[in-house]
Amino acid sequence: MSLPDLLALGRDHYLPVYRQRELVLERGQGARLWDSEGREYIDFSAGIAVCSLGHADPDLVAALVEQAGRLWHTSNVFHSEPPLRLAQELVQASRFAERVFFCNSGAEANEAAIKLVRKWAAAQGREPARRTIVTFRGSFHGRTLAAVTATAQPKYQAGYEPLPGGFRYVDFNDVAALEAAMAGGDVAAVMLEPVQGEGGVLPAAPGFLKAVRALCDRHGVLLVLDEIQSGMGRTGALFAHWHDGVVPDIVTLAKALGGGFPIGAMLVGPQAADAMQFGDHGTTFGGNPLAAAVARVALRKIASPAVVDNVSRQAAALRDGLSAIDARHGLFQEVRGRGLMLGAVLRPEHAGRAAEILDRAAAQGLLLLQAGPDVLRFVPALTITGADVAEGLERLEAALR
Repeated sequence: MSLPDLLALGRDHYLPVYRQRELVLERGQGARLWDSEGREYIDFSAGIAVCSLGHADPDLVAALVEQAGRLWHTSNVFHSEPPLRLAQELVQASRFAERVFFCNSGAEANEAAIKLVRKWAAAQGREPARRTIVTFRGSFHGRTLAAVTATAQPKYQAGYEPLPGGFRYVDFNDVAALEAAMAGGDVAAVMLEPVQGEGGVLPAAPGFLKAVRALCDRHGVLLVLDEIQSGMGRTGALFAHWHDGVVPDIVTLAKALGGGFPIGAMLVGPQAADAMQFGDHGTTFGGNPLAAAVARVALRKIASPAVVDNVSRQAAALRDGLSAIDARHGLFQEVRGRGLMLGAVLRPEHAGRAAEILDRAAAQGLLLLQAGPDVLRFVPALTITGADVAEGLERLEAALR
């Protein structure tokens, strides 16, 4: 089928909630992709920080194929070995968790965390009015109704009212505002991303997570960290909060955990590990043998010194390359983020043009993301090579020129 015919299928049959690039991707290898017309692209997007080991990683493929020949699905009425082993490995790797809940996506992981917070608060004897969850403006926690309400960005909530109650929003990196929001004694948890992704690739300021942890301890509430985009090696550590030396009560994961195969997880520390009991929550597909078998291999590889070192090396190369482009063309106000989760903020005279740049980059053979209208987002595979980074930057400069 021709490219125009394939694109017509999407226009005719998809619910029009996406604005995809006018190309059809067909295959990938490492940090490169090819479309149905045979054109090659360097991938600086990794499926929105999902394909952290690149495309068609041979170890992930082998794990999937082997498991596919054994057992696909059991439901959670029965055990299978891969999720049992993955749960143990995640608990050990996390340094804080006692228990794990598996699901299929980041939104589901955050939905589980919201429900767990409320269940824990109820067990503490807190009436519903004292189960508020504080989140931060610019955050993104998912598209389910509770998760999109936790997402403190009106553009994602418009038209979906009435929204669930029980959420309060404050400015990110503002300790005084958070302290004021918790003063009434009705807060059960604080939920945040160590690096805001959709909100512009904005990291927590130095000392902010420690201040949040201290406020949570003072008020006897839970600290929930959404590491769906920033976790699993993305920032140069297996968990983003390791950089800040804090211990959370709940961490949510998805995206890179399966290296491209759908899986989500909620990790729970001792404070709330027993808050949910039989029948309190569930999922049909969560923790299925296929996803867990792949995630076990992904976790092992992402945590390896070779991948961690590569993130540091290529993050420096990417920052240096973006600085050099800016020196020649004067396009970026700043480059921010951690590890291989970077955002290049366009200068005011170029504000609002991120989507246009993405189109021009694709035309030059580079797949890129945005984080709002003013920020170019770079989240390539953690295993990307120096040669691919260099060539990708050349293609980016050609697009910008």
